Amino acid sequence: MHGDASRTPTVKVMSFNIAHGMGMDGQVDLERTAQVIEASGATIVALQEVDRYFSARSFYMDQVEWLAERLGMYAAYGANLNQAPDDPERPNRQYGNATLSIYPIKYAENHFLTQVITDDYNNEQRGVLETVIEVGSTYLKVLNTHLALKDEELEMSVAEILEIAGKSHFPKILAGDFNAPPTHRHLSHLHHLMTDVFLKTKRGDAYTYPSPFENPETGESFKPMTRIDYLFADHGFDVREVETMETAVSDHLPITAELVWTQKKVSTAILVPAVLPAKQKI
Repeated sequence: MHGDASRTPTVKVMSFNIAHGMGMDGQVDLERTAQVIEASGATIVALQEVDRYFSARSFYMDQVEWLAERLGMYAAYGANLNQAPDDPERPNRQYGNATLSIYPIKYAENHFLTQVITDDYNNEQRGVLETVIEVGSTYLKVLNTHLALKDEELEMSVAEILEIAGKSHFPKILAGDFNAPPTHRHLSHLHHLMTDVFLKTKRGDAYTYPSPFENPETGESFKPMTRIDYLFADHGFDVREVETMETAVSDHLPITAELVWTQKKVSTAILVPAVLPAKQKI
């Protein structure tokens, strides 16, 4: 692989926990989700909490395929939950992370992260979706994850993600819902090895959870109180602009960043492409 900063286009990356399309008003409407993604102008989109045939809560939709077709983007999916259907006539119930891109996705692999089983928290299988995306003359590695609330599991997950990231010479972007604030001790090593794009641009107070919302029925008022959603990038990226988008189509706010790879030369690496029909999911 080689790259030339003068030929590498700017990529606009989004991370967005879409809560299977359920807004703060309790309504599931994936069109609203699509409109937010579309309005952002993002060219690479890392989504968390995405359903495929999961249940009636999301109308048994394949949300990955629907969003990819609606937005005209390539897609890859990592199912961290893959359960037998309630109705044998239906496909397996799946839930996980999805990465969408206007650029071809050349490779995709979902990695399960080590679970720590406890009685205190939901023991949900977590994972990181690894994709390699061809952007002009450069390949980018995008890692998309949704991590656990448990401290011990979070520590292990961050270490495992960094190990996966370290096996590649491609420029790397890490996106996702980490369920931990920037000051959390288990994120410190990550902050040393990669750039938190919001801290880089002095936007560390750009809170992402919960989304702002006024409930007209109960009078409850919500506003963002913490930052648990992130975009990390290799130090070779120039961070041009970041944004937290205000919306109530999920309980998390989507975040975006414009990134440019500034290194003129990148080490060569062997890439085994995935079979990927045009603008379809892996």
